[in-house]
Amino acid sequence: MPAKKTKAKKKKLLGLGLDGKDSHLRITTGENFKLVGGSEETHGVMQEKAIKLNEQLKRRGKTLDNVDHEEFHEIADKVGMPLLDRQAPRNN
Repeated sequence: MPAKKTKAKKKKLLGLGLDGKDSHLRITTGENFKLVGGSEETHGVMQEKAIKLNEQLKRRGKTLDNVDHEEFHEIADKVGMPLLDRQAPRNN
């Protein structure tokens, strides 16, 4: 019996908007991102930043799968994208 081929997992950016108060669920899925929730304004800002992040990656010839941690943070900072990073030290 042939071995099962495992599908390579692609990295994706997840954006969560938590300020939606109008009961409208906003979901946007892009090339390498998924954005969920938020007010109309917040969701629009998330879309804009995800698109700008993708543009920066393309200019550098990178993808989320092959950009290193430091360069990703540099790009995110450049486009004004706040990050929750589980590897970052926490101030408790």
